[in-house]
Amino acid sequence: MKKLLLTSCALLFSGVALANSCPTEMKAIDAKLATKPALAAADQEKVMTLRADGERLHKAGDHDASMKALAQAKKILGL
Repeated sequence: MKKLLLTSCALLFSGVALANSCPTEMKAIDAKLATKPALAAADQEKVMTLRADGERLHKAGDHDASMKALAQAKKILGL
């Protein structure tokens, strides 16, 4: 019973932690974009699309997909 309770708590807290990471990742992307990095136009558009998708998915509660989109944007930006 203790094991089940501990596992449930761990899953709950990991979900909360992941949900709180999305805004932090979006802020990091925004900060990098504010420095006007030298990106090809296609890469710039891709980053902006991924950033918007990340925010939309975060607001919809799909934090796993949000983090994946934001991670792709960060990779393009070299973060």
